[in-house]
Amino acid sequence: MTGDEVVVGDDDATRADAFAVRREVFVEEQGVPADLEWDDHDERAVHFVAYDGGRAVGAARLRRFAGSEGGCKSGDFGTADRGDVGKVERVAVLPDARGSGWGRRLMEAVERAAADRGVAELTLSSQTHAEAFYRRLGYETVSDVFREAGIPHVKMVKSIEVVA
Repeated sequence: MTGDEVVVGDDDATRADAFAVRREVFVEEQGVPADLEWDDHDERAVHFVAYDGGRAVGAARLRRFAGSEGGCKSGDFGTADRGDVGKVERVAVLPDARGSGWGRRLMEAVERAAADRGVAELTLSSQTHAEAFYRRLGYETVSDVFREAGIPHVKMVKSIEVVA
């Protein structure tokens, strides 16, 4: 990548860039154990990478989500998945790129991809310090504070317009 763009990580190199951003932000900066950061969902999720001048500066993933948090069913986004809820996860922007609009651009790309796949609602678990960011993007908090990987989070949702 040479420009300033958000791309879908549909090859090994781009996914490696997403994983590198996640490692720096979640494992190194926030102290999330590496064995919690990567999971089986990485194989089926749609990955997004933000590039600034060709350097990976942000990442996110989107996966199909149905059911409650405790008993979720997840998978890839085949045509039979229209109407399911999408789960946005692992949204990260490198420290030196924060405040430059990359988080918003990542979320816009995720929302477009979800709408293209027939997803009418997105859910995410926001770290509490990022709750206001997601609220500005139209997400609504629907839970009390809970902890994931030792970090306080809230569940947030947003309805999106599905592409016909």
